[in-house]
Formats: sequence, structure tokens, C-alpha cells
Amino acid sequence: MHSAAALLEIHARAHENLVDLLAHCRRLDAEALNREMPGFGYPTVRLQLHHGLGAEKYWIGVLEGRIDVDDDDSRFPTVASLESWREAVFAVTVAYLAGATSDELNTPRSMTTWGGNEKVLVPAHVVMRTVAHLYHHQGQITAMCRLLDHPVGGLDYPHGPTATS
Repeated sequence: MHSAAALLEIHARAHENLVDLLAHCRRLDAEALNREMPGFGYPTVRLQLHHGLGAEKYWIGVLEGRIDVDDDDSRFPTVASLESWREAVFAVTVAYLAGATSDELNTPRSMTTWGGNEKVLVPAHVVMRTVAHLYHHQGQITAMCRLLDHPVGGLDYPHGPTATS
């Protein structure tokens, strides 16, 4: 059984790492931020960051009965713009979890996803998926940063106290 409090803490820890990763990416110039690299589904650091945030926004929207898709990455040309969007996406997830009961979070229910597809999902699992997804793309971004000669470290899931975003 997942509780809103536990999911809020897990979510905050994931975003703590994302804040640190964005701060690291601020040191990349525009060319490096947008350099296409083969072998990555989203071929630039900026597009990886945009996708990770967009996916969280999308899935929380699904939980709330909306299809929130933000495919317009041109609205986020800089790390600063992505940092602002991260704050907004973080707040949406926090608001959802703050109002969710244990029954709501743990009871499978039918939800409408992209393309009008109906799926039976457990809301707590959807929230956990957004966290796992952020870490997946964080790994891709850290690999990209290494390829750009800007290695980053220290972004493992924090197991000490957090500075909740």
C-alpha cells in the first residue's frame, strides 16, 4: 500500500537530483545543450530534459483525467526555461498527491491515455513510473554530458535528508 506522504517524499528526492542535474547543465553552452548525439532517442541534452518533464506532466494529467502533452520543445530553449518548467511540473504533482487518498492511490481504475486508449492503472504506480522515468533520462543525460566532456556525478537517489523543492 502506497501513501501520499511516501510518494511525496520519493518525488521530492527525484526532483532534488533533477535540480542538481539542471544546475550542472547550466554550465553547457547553447551548442553543447543542443548538440545531437547518435544513439539516444532524444538526441540532445535539452530534448532529454524536456521529455522527462513533459512525461511527468502528461502522466499526472492522465491521473486527473486530462491529456496534457507539451510537444513544443521550442518553448524551452534554455536550461533556465526548463528549470522554471520543472518547478511548475513539480507543483502539479505535489498538488495531486496532496489531495489523493490512499484508496485513490492504490485502487486500479480505468484511465484514458494518448490516442483515446483506455487502460486500467494504479495511480501510485503511475507516480512511481514518473520517478523511474526521470532517473532513466537522467542516466542518458549524464552519459551525454560525459560525451560532451562535462561529466557529472553525485546524482544517485538521495538517502539523506532532502531540501524539498
